[in-house]
Amino acid sequence: MNAKKIDKTNAARLLDRAKIAYELVPYTVDEDNLAATHVAEELGEDIATVFKTLVLRGERTGLFVCVIPGDKEVDLKAAARVAGDKKADLIAMKELLPTTGYIRGGCSPIGMKKPLPTFIHSSCLDHARIYISAGVRGLQIAINPNDLIAYVGATVADITNE
Repeated sequence: MNAKKIDKTNAARLLDRAKIAYELVPYTVDEDNLAATHVAEELGEDIATVFKTLVLRGERTGLFVCVIPGDKEVDLKAAARVAGDKKADLIAMKELLPTTGYIRGGCSPIGMKKPLPTFIHSSCLDHARIYISAGVRGLQIAINPNDLIAYVGATVADITNE
């Protein structure tokens, strides 16, 4: 048998500790194309089930996380509103690693350096399982969205432009 061993990430270890069911799913990384649409193609999954994790800063409330379908764009006004703010913007790329402990293309809503308020797009509830980053490029976590919501204490909201 030639199965390659998949190294567990911090996010996976945290889910293990919480006794939450998930599956680690590797994919081939294209450093020139870190888009979620590429991840979905590599996984052979519907893009509606592959979610990306974005970190935003509200003008008054500070940092928060939005988890949205990979083919959607975050609605900054809607995101700010659900976070209790008037205005929000994505954090600068150079802030991502020091703020979350994750790099672009490998940012997971699980296991950030410190817990942040998290909002997940309501469409997640349309699926038995969704894919989120496992915390490194090339590895996704397939998880029941309700388990993810409960674990990170997420609020379900409509936070995309559609």
